[in-house]
Amino acid sequence: MSDTETFHLTTKDYTILEVMLERAIGRDETMRAILQRKISKATVMFREDIAPNVATMSSRVTYRVGDSPAETRIIAHDEMRGLVGTILPITNPRGLALLGLSEGQSMEIARADGGRETLTLQEVLYQPEAAQKRLETGGTEAAEAPRPRGPILRVVHRSDDLPPKPAPKVMAPADNGFDDPGPSAA
Repeated sequence: MSDTETFHLTTKDYTILEVMLERAIGRDETMRAILQRKISKATVMFREDIAPNVATMSSRVTYRVGDSPAETRIIAHDEMRGLVGTILPITNPRGLALLGLSEGQSMEIARADGGRETLTLQEVLYQPEAAQKRLETGGTEAAEAPRPRGPILRVVHRSDDLPPKPAPKVMAPADNGFDDPGPSAA
């Protein structure tokens, strides 16, 4: 950690970290230390001003822990069901550490066993703010977006292709088709 260490956070990401610290989500010392470090050394920017090589919330990033093989994850607010192994929540020290890093930047954090580990952000594969900028400036984000790996949905029929429904039959109150007048009021 150097005195020139800076994290680039969007206003939204900064606010989320402040709320996490206020609500004591980082009750354990590791999380509290990372939160305080991020907040105190943050350069807060509007989402349209953040560089595309910075890890923001919902960014897909490739990172390395020490010399271990690189991993790719999506930085998210918390773990989402059904996305096991793809999400790295900021409620996890590694996810929190990566938030606000620029490509090539590293951060050392404490491990649960008392040791230390260094996380290095290798690449920001997708950043929602950069994608939004490309869309707004007429870029080709749609062509660059990764294709879903699962089945692609297709429209089987549209509601305006269906025949019109007949109008409901309205019967006169006296003509209810029954001889029984109903229960007596007695």
